[in-house]
Amino acid sequence: MVGEIVGAVIWTDNFDRMVSFYSYFIKAKHTKHNDFVSFKLGNTKLGIGKHSKVKGKSSDAYRLMLHFEVDDIQYEYRRLSEYGVTFLRAPEKEHWGGFVATFEDIDNNILQLIQQ
Repeated sequence: MVGEIVGAVIWTDNFDRMVSFYSYFIKAKHTKHNDFVSFKLGNTKLGIGKHSKVKGKSSDAYRLMLHFEVDDIQYEYRRLSEYGVTFLRAPEKEHWGGFVATFEDIDNNILQLIQQ
């Protein structure tokens, strides 16, 4: 039986800018070892790491989409917009009752804010 997802890693060749972006976005660094940073989000860890086989920005940004739960999507939307993040989709109410907003990170990976 497979349990919960306990972690994910985003590999990059733009390590310093990605760490800066995710440090601002997530706010709490968990651990850092050379070219790898791990952020603790509840029971899940999100890693940002430098990888020799990854070059440039994501060429297929929609292949994988990470969702981040937030308490106040309008606040996060304003905060990230002030940081310079361009949203592909401003916060909108979904048919299931929650809200979703979509944006890209430094490497053009697609991320979503979700407010239940």
